[in-house]
Amino acid sequence: MLGAMTPDDHHAHDGGLRADLPRLLGRRRAITLLAGVALATACAPGRGEGGGPGGAVEPGSPGEIPQETAGPIPGDGTNGPNVLREAGVVRRDIRPSFGSLSGVAEGVPLTLDLTVTSAATGAAIPGAAVYVWHCDRSGAYSLYDREDQNYLRGVQPADAAGRVVFTSIFPAAYAGRWPHVHFEVYPDLARATGGDAAITTSQLAFPEAVCRQVYALPGYEDSVGNLADVSLASDGVFADGAGAQTAAMSGDPARGLVAALTVPVA
Repeated sequence: MLGAMTPDDHHAHDGGLRADLPRLLGRRRAITLLAGVALATACAPGRGEGGGPGGAVEPGSPGEIPQETAGPIPGDGTNGPNVLREAGVVRRDIRPSFGSLSGVAEGVPLTLDLTVTSAATGAAIPGAAVYVWHCDRSGAYSLYDREDQNYLRGVQPADAAGRVVFTSIFPAAYAGRWPHVHFEVYPDLARATGGDAAITTSQLAFPEAVCRQVYALPGYEDSVGNLADVSLASDGVFADGAGAQTAAMSGDPARGLVAALTVPVA
């Protein structure tokens, strides 16, 4: 198992300024970089304050989920490997590696429950495809840090209610980043696996209380210190407000956690 990432390692990942600066100079990133405005947002357990998962935009409410950097480890063909073109990537359980690779990511069970909606109308978008990826419990990313694995990556088409549900494990906190999950939204599965560009790229954040519960368990020892050194207010991605990106949590680390988020897209 890999050890904790160093500050230099962090610059090679999605929070690294040298790697991500071209992607960060969008509307939200410019606010963060130039104005230095930092807003910490709390999230209560359950289905989210105001009735929407994770405080996200509810059906009928305007507002697109914030666009974020995919980082230099997306595995979508924009920077190195393209896992989306591999047979077997369309799946619900993303814990195992697939194809010619073998291995299973271990950690606290996590279900990712994402609902894709129209930012304009709030209506569900059936058939939209969602690609998710995140680090393992040691902070390593498959295909890059772990070239012998392609686990913790997968894509699914949304059902009639706009939902995709992935079975995964709770990711680590590595140096310099708040615990998170990356995701991209495509118009449909054919375009997700056919090399088209995503229409939305964003990240899901986890509430601090849940992170602390998970990181007290064996296997997450390195995450304890890394979490203590960062906050939502200081994170390079979430510093300008993570309310619409913070998942509503249910369950518990012993039996498994569920992270729910509504994803409004243009």
